[in-house]
Amino acid sequence: MKDVLIQYMKRFSDLSESELKKLTVDVPVASFKKGTILLHQGDIPDECYFVLKGCVRQYGVDENGNEHTYNFFTEEQSVTIFNLHTTDKASPYSLSCLEDCTLVVGDLSTEQENYDMNPVLEMMTRKMIEEDMGAMRDDFSSFISSTPEERYQALMEKRPGLIDRVPQYQLASYLGIKPESLSRIKKRSASHLRIVD
Repeated sequence: MKDVLIQYMKRFSDLSESELKKLTVDVPVASFKKGTILLHQGDIPDECYFVLKGCVRQYGVDENGNEHTYNFFTEEQSVTIFNLHTTDKASPYSLSCLEDCTLVVGDLSTEQENYDMNPVLEMMTRKMIEEDMGAMRDDFSSFISSTPEERYQALMEKRPGLIDRVPQYQLASYLGIKPESLSRIKKRSASHLRIVD
């Protein structure tokens, strides 16, 4: 299962496969059942994750009790709540497993210690974070300037498998629309594909 992690790390390092295997020998991997809450909104995060298998949902509940889905993390994606800039360090989000998951589990309290022992790991992590942040910025920019239909089409192009892996109401929340609007968009999209075929 760690092969997924090693393949991902190759994108950010010139290390050989055997060197990367040595780096990941002591990396903790854990399995979590569908429905497991990895982090509750309001708690202080003490772990970060990397998805080897499964799907993790990031969501929050607003002051009116409405639930909002902010992201889905699937294979080869890291899951970290960046909140060190906040006063109380509490997470504004919850994280839950939408499927049975196999995750690399990182201890945030020993992060610097691990970097001191493996400087190459710190460099790789920085590159990974830069890529993640760049993608998030681009996604956010296109999200706020696009129509719901365009958001759906972009999702189908970038992450087509997600449609069949997550409940429709969560997918609609992620796209910033109502479930019935998503149903209409999906129908229009399907009929358009039939016309094109």
